[in-house]
Amino acid sequence: MVFIDSKNTDANFNFALEKYLMYNLDIADEYFLFWRTSPTVMIGKFQNTDEEINMDFIKKNHINVVRRITGGGTVYTDMGGWQFSYINKQPDPGEISFLSFTAPVREALKKIGVNAYNSGRNDLLIYGKKISGNAQFKSKDVVLHHGTLLFNSNLDQLAAALNNSKMSGSRIKSAKDRVSNISTYMIESITSEAFRDILLDQLIGDMTPYTLKKHDIKKINQIKAEQFDSWDWNFGKPPKSNLEKEKVCAGGTLRTKIHVKNDTIHDIHFYGDFFEQGNLDAVRSVLIGCSYNRTAISKALDDVDAGSCLYHITQHDMLETII
Repeated sequence: MVFIDSKNTDANFNFALEKYLMYNLDIADEYFLFWRTSPTVMIGKFQNTDEEINMDFIKKNHINVVRRITGGGTVYTDMGGWQFSYINKQPDPGEISFLSFTAPVREALKKIGVNAYNSGRNDLLIYGKKISGNAQFKSKDVVLHHGTLLFNSNLDQLAAALNNSKMSGSRIKSAKDRVSNISTYMIESITSEAFRDILLDQLIGDMTPYTLKKHDIKKINQIKAEQFDSWDWNFGKPPKSNLEKEKVCAGGTLRTKIHVKNDTIHDIHFYGDFFEQGNLDAVRSVLIGCSYNRTAISKALDDVDAGSCLYHITQHDMLETII
């Protein structure tokens, strides 16, 4: 495994770096990154940005907004926290697995006296408080797993930046009550930088270090400009729709916005904090032009094996959010 120490605190750059390692750099099959960001809200791939953030607060406080290529929910990061990324170009044929990637981080925390544990789909908790959220992208060629570590982040700013106008008053307090900083549970007070050094001593082991070259950085900045700096990618124009359905499933919330005309699906989009482990675009493509009736939609979903496309969301779940 190759370790790349990114000193860049621009989340857009680091997301572009991940994508570069996934599809361009070929010096290894596995990579590990450890990085942090200036104040940033990271939107899950399938979320509606406007519904997830408090834009007035974000603009006033100069907080960056960027969309990930992974599913999951919205998170806030700043210089008091850290991000870790695992990239594996030899994926197994099974479904998404969070435990295999969070285990090394959990064990590293344990060795410095912090007893975190897995909970729910993708979180690490301490005494019931979330200290790490994780997200994953998987295709037949590559797996990307990345996660946050709240060490000494601004939790007031975290709560105020998320969930738009819905997060006010007691709701902000509630959001703060669900998360916590790792520093709270450490016997000795240390800086965020010292925490990084201690954790990396436990994590990198015999990994091979690699320093990005000028040609690497040039390509990364190109990916950044074309995708992660793009307004269309980060915000986008809401699609035309006249039907909307939502269901809370084992793998997350799934919501559809559908444009039906003359009993035919003219457009359909999927939203939520779910994780993709197949080709959701193929599902969308087979549904466009499909008659808007249960039999036709069910057959279309069968044709693309829609039940294997999303993590812990069945084909029946998907059908229920369409018709």
